[in-house]
Amino acid sequence: MSRIDRSVVALAAASRFAAGILMGTGLAFYVGEAGGSASLVGAVTTAYFLGMMLLSPFWGAVADVTGRRRGVLVVTGVAATLAVLPLLVVPGIDTTVTLGPVSISGVYLPIGVRGVYAVFAVGFSPVMLTVASARGGDEDRGRSLGFFNSARAVGFTGGQLAVGFLLGVLAPAGLYLVIAVASLISTVAAAFVADPTPTPEETPSLGAVLAEVRRRLLPAAADRRHFSRNGLGWLYVALALRNTTVIGVMGLMPVYLPGRLGLTELQMGALLALNPAGQVVFMLAFGRLSDRVGRKPLVVGGMGGSALFAVLAAGAAVVPGTLARLAVGGVAFLVIAAAFSAMTTGALAFIGDVAPDDRESELMGLRSTAKGVGGVIGPLLLGGVATLTSYEAAFAVGSGLALVAAGLAYVALTESRPAGDTTPTVVVDD
Repeated sequence: MSRIDRSVVALAAASRFAAGILMGTGLAFYVGEAGGSASLVGAVTTAYFLGMMLLSPFWGAVADVTGRRRGVLVVTGVAATLAVLPLLVVPGIDTTVTLGPVSISGVYLPIGVRGVYAVFAVGFSPVMLTVASARGGDEDRGRSLGFFNSARAVGFTGGQLAVGFLLGVLAPAGLYLVIAVASLISTVAAAFVADPTPTPEETPSLGAVLAEVRRRLLPAAADRRHFSRNGLGWLYVALALRNTTVIGVMGLMPVYLPGRLGLTELQMGALLALNPAGQVVFMLAFGRLSDRVGRKPLVVGGMGGSALFAVLAAGAAVVPGTLARLAVGGVAFLVIAAAFSAMTTGALAFIGDVAPDDRESELMGLRSTAKGVGGVIGPLLLGGVATLTSYEAAFAVGSGLALVAAGLAYVALTESRPAGDTTPTVVVDD
């Protein structure tokens, strides 16, 4: 990959994820500020993960069937940008909008917009991951995917650091405009991404595309055999369990860190930023490592590390003193940065190794579906446990789920690339 190509990919990834975190955090803040309940604040996140769970494999399948991956990136990017624009013209969140005989509280509008945005924005990851996987090939797939995910982490970190400042200096319309501009920048950059994946000689009709996408997403028994390759189907199950843990624990952090640990807003922000900042480095390191030691050790180790993160997060409440709690919390967030980077790089490279050539974007999208399942279930499950018992009990439940995920991956996955081998080993279990 040339330096220009790497720069275009990095700009597209960083600006797309920066726009996403700016929107999610900003809308959640405004909903809470307008008097929305904790459930409504959480619904901003749930709306996005629902879109990810349902639509990510759809866009991946469309890209695979048509072969027009760059076109899918541009179409979904433009639609996601347009989805932000209603926020610039609708009345404030603290008002009520009347549509004929129906009156809708303004607090529901950002939740709806977030959901519509997600329908299109979630098309970016599975398609770009396929492009990155193809760029690396069998020899450097992990390294190429690690670079993409590092750029994603840069955008996530920048969004986390910028949103607090922007919320303080801009009116809501100003923040919405920044989000739209960041989304547009990502879309323009994606239009210049060089796509090394194969393109069909003939462009299928819209009806043919939709029929084939439906067949892939709702497959008959004979069309599911690729899920048996090296235990691929079990990988998605393990990812869903692990994501239930981490997304559920992370959903409690804005309350747990200041309320249970007694940290200031500045200290909380610094701890939360350690995770994406650490990923910038860890993604690159584990991308190279996965090409040397294989994919399975990183997947299993990353899921086990997610269990350790939940334990350390609970342990921070036990140690006395703010400095000690900050230290334990800092270690916890560095652990999850490393664990997430290892698991993500290993899982993506594993999928790239075993996926049929014409289904890689679809299968990358199913990884996002597994994340969406965790994003919907995790906050509800662990939030409910914390409400009925304690934060520590909720984190213990989460740790147990992550350990189950690690054990499942260890037992069910067959390594797709033995250490030192440059050719993926695919085992088909019918």
